[in-house]
Parts: sequence; structure tokens; C-alpha cells
Amino acid sequence: METHNLTFISEFHLTGFSEDPELQPILFGLFLSIYLVTVLGNLLIILAVISDSHLHTPMYFFLSNLSIVDICFISTTVPKMIVDIITQTRIISYMGCLTQMSLFIIFICMDDMLLTVMAYDRFVAICHPLHYAVIMNPRLCVWLLLLSVFISLFDSQLHNLIALQFTCFRDVKIANFFCHPSQVFSLSCSDALIKTMVTYFVGAIFGLFPMLGILFSYYKIVSSILKMPSSSGRYKAFSTCSSHLSIVCLFYGTGTGTYIGSAVSYSPSKGMVASLMYTAVTPMLNPFIYSLRNRDISNTLKRLHSWRV
Repeated sequence: METHNLTFISEFHLTGFSEDPELQPILFGLFLSIYLVTVLGNLLIILAVISDSHLHTPMYFFLSNLSIVDICFISTTVPKMIVDIITQTRIISYMGCLTQMSLFIIFICMDDMLLTVMAYDRFVAICHPLHYAVIMNPRLCVWLLLLSVFISLFDSQLHNLIALQFTCFRDVKIANFFCHPSQVFSLSCSDALIKTMVTYFVGAIFGLFPMLGILFSYYKIVSSILKMPSSSGRYKAFSTCSSHLSIVCLFYGTGTGTYIGSAVSYSPSKGMVASLMYTAVTPMLNPFIYSLRNRDISNTLKRLHSWRV
């Protein structure tokens, strides 16, 4: 590939899913539907939590913030893709690419941190039920939320500092529908070993450690559930964290599958489909998982619907 000096690069070219004119209306309808369903579904979750005083608990406080983050997360990538389909152009400016990459990292890290905090909340609720109200007090909940925001901003700034060190690029074509950090890094002419070490180091801190926290929380949860004498008690305890566990599996399953797949045998088409799964499909499914598997949320949504009727 030809090497381009950074001073001459003002834009990147996104490959997108397809340049076939016949597929553009289908792609437009598909991605617009995904975006609208995601925004509407998460707004309903937020409205349900705000409107029902019974849902003013730490679990639903974090859930409503997760819904806000999911709306922002999908808004970072999908609207730009929809505009590209309409205008038939896949160009993004250099600063626009860095901005999109920065926002992507902030919101995916926020998703990661909030899922970890929610796992801790379920751990306290099931393993220490008598002390739950004392431990998960409003002050701690706000502090955990602010800590998640701070860590996400710090992660984003680390990636930005790395990206700003690049002085040249081998190519301007990004094989995705948005500026994915790993692909932007792969285009730079910087030393591959340094890029790999920094990328995996940052990934281990902000990806592996939260995952270990979730696994440890659920290890303790499962141990406590198995010690319960009655089957009804075990079922009730498991049902309180089944929705969260489903979202964790969906989020980490698609995200981990993307990185493992890229390490084994990466192809641009598979990479874009995998990216779409955790940037768009997962935020879209989260409200359905919580509304269908959570009786409190579903009952509140039914009451809101009956009031409208």
C-alpha cells in the first residue's frame, strides 16, 4: 500500500456494507428500523423507571442509565451510516473520524462499566440481602455512575493520545461502516509491536478486568443460590439477575467473538457484521430482554399503555 503523510490526509473512506445500488433501499430501511426501535425501546425503559416510584431502586437506576448510554452508543455510528446510504458517499473527515472513534470508546466502555456495576448490585442483593439498602445507598450509586463516566473518558483519552501520535498512514480506506479504533490503528505506519502492546494493554485494563468482576460476582451469586433451602427461593433469586445475565452474554459474546475472529481469520465482511452486532443489535435487544424477562418493567409498561388508551 502507498504511504500517505498525515499532513495530506483530511479524510478517510469507509467501505460500508455494499455499493450495490439495488441493495441501498434495503440497507436504508433495515438500519433506520434498527435505530428507531433502539431509541424508542430504550426511551420506554427510561420512562418506565422515571414514572413508577416502585422502580426507584439501584438496579433500575443503573438500568435507566444503561438505556441512555445505549441510545448514545448507537447514535455514534448508525445515523452516519444512514446518511452515507442516502448521499451515496462514505467519506468522513480526519477530525470527524477521531471524534466518532472517541465517542465510540466512551459509550462502549460505559456499557462495560455499567454492566459490571449492575453485576455488583445483584451480588449485594442476593448475597447480602439484609444489608442491601445500607450498602447500595443513593450516594454509592451516584459515585459508581460517576466513576464509570470517569473511567470511560480516561479510556477514550488514552486512545486519542495514541492516535494523535500517528504521523503517517498506509491507506485512507477503513474496512468498516465507522471508524473502528483497531482498524484506524492498523492503518498507521507506527511500529506494529508498540501498537499491539498498547492496544492489548488498554483492552486488558478496560475490558478484561470488568469481565473478571462480573464473573466473580456471578460465581458468588450462584454459590449463594445453590445454598438456598427452597426451590422457590432459588428460582426467585435467579430471576432477579436473569435479564442482566442475558445482556452480559449478548454484549460480551458478540464483542469477544469479534476480536477472537479477527485474530484467527479476519475478513472485512465478517468484521462489519460482528461490529454491527454489538454496536446496533445489542442496544436494540436490551429493552426487549428487560421488558420481557422483568415483571416490574413489563407491568409498568402495560400501565403506561393503558393510561394512553
